[in-house]
Amino acid sequence: MFIFLACSSKDIKTIKEAQNIQKDEVPKIEFITVDKNTTLEVVEPEVVQDLLNIPQNIDTFLVNLKEKNTLYPIQTKYEKYYFSVWNQDKPKDSLSDILWAFNTFTFGKSYGENLQLLDRKFFDDMLENSNFKNYAKLNLKAITLKELNIRAFPTCRPVFMNPQKAGEGFPFDYMQNSTVHANKPMLISHYSKDKEWAYVFTSFTSGWVKNSDLVLLNKHHTDTWQKAKQVRIIKENIPIYDNANNFMFKSKIGMMFALVGEDKNTYTILTVSKFKNKKPLFIKSKISKNIASKEVLKLNKKNFKIIIDEVQQTNYGWGGIYAQRDCSSMIRDLYAPFGIWLPRNSSQQAKVGKVISLENKTIKEKIKFIKENALAFKTLLYKKGHILLYLGIYKNEIIVFQNVWGVKTKNNGVEGRFIIGKPVFSTLNLGKDLKYYDKNSTILKNLKSMNIITR
Repeated sequence: MFIFLACSSKDIKTIKEAQNIQKDEVPKIEFITVDKNTTLEVVEPEVVQDLLNIPQNIDTFLVNLKEKNTLYPIQTKYEKYYFSVWNQDKPKDSLSDILWAFNTFTFGKSYGENLQLLDRKFFDDMLENSNFKNYAKLNLKAITLKELNIRAFPTCRPVFMNPQKAGEGFPFDYMQNSTVHANKPMLISHYSKDKEWAYVFTSFTSGWVKNSDLVLLNKHHTDTWQKAKQVRIIKENIPIYDNANNFMFKSKIGMMFALVGEDKNTYTILTVSKFKNKKPLFIKSKISKNIASKEVLKLNKKNFKIIIDEVQQTNYGWGGIYAQRDCSSMIRDLYAPFGIWLPRNSSQQAKVGKVISLENKTIKEKIKFIKENALAFKTLLYKKGHILLYLGIYKNEIIVFQNVWGVKTKNNGVEGRFIIGKPVFSTLNLGKDLKYYDKNSTILKNLKSMNIITR
């Protein structure tokens, strides 16, 4: 009723107009008379002040970057990691390692798409179809045809923890292990019993993908591909076509392709489609030189602006779901064009480079230590389950770039979330101005470590 009355009233400002009013000019509560018999109370929604007071673009913070016109040792190892699964005979993980999902998501505490507890049959069927008796028996080299979701079980169905709890339910589908870009190297361990799914390994994770979205490669293919000069994508969402101008997939930061030719304005890259019987069809695709780099990017202001402007376009997506990114996948892709290979999850990313513990420091000691020792754009800050990029100091505040779902709140002992759902530039006290801000969950208070990835 409120929605329809509000939309019909000429006295109520449009949402766009309301957003343009200065925050100190808008009362938190106002009463609007719709007609002589109806008065509505309108409460202004809360706003996270960091998103108003901290510039939400990278330009302001680039001044903090100390450039060094050279490549760091870490920037020379990217291709070794990227192609690693094409150069191993079988998976390195044991069967017990990859059964983690079945030990974690079990009958009695896991919920389905209807937000009801999943029955035991669901888990029995998933385990049966997983066909783990054939684990590591195929060991086939493959490549993805498009961006794929890597799943913990061989299913598209979601598995949630208790959706009544804050921080659970949508979008936290725990079957969503990660995404992997189009034309990415894969190692196939084995197929599901129904052969709809393949259990695969990438350079950074493993799990189930749709079998129909892969093609098989032989050793000649994989050797030739990885020995070629590589180009790195530096622009998002640019369509890439085959030589007949048929759409294949869109570009994404983190992609890398074999270079087979170039002219003044374009690179010709090797892409892969499917021929028949899972055989590859190799295609020469032309892309603009504006969307790719033939060299590893230097860690300078110009290049960081290009890449951060691009990854900032995606929203928060748990495990990369809906072709978005979560905190660690954003950091991982951000560094890929710079030739810096990072693991997939935040706890592993926090172990790269020179790692310094912050656990035994007070909040004041943490602030002082970070300000004195962290290197802007080259340092990651870590708290359990979350990773952030340090950008330096702005108005005497530590500034970070992070992809965040929300801020924890607590009202009379009940946990909640103030949803942000996108990459933001913020302080380490994001959301402290909120009415029910949970002071025990502040990023700064819970920081465990910092790591300088170039050392």
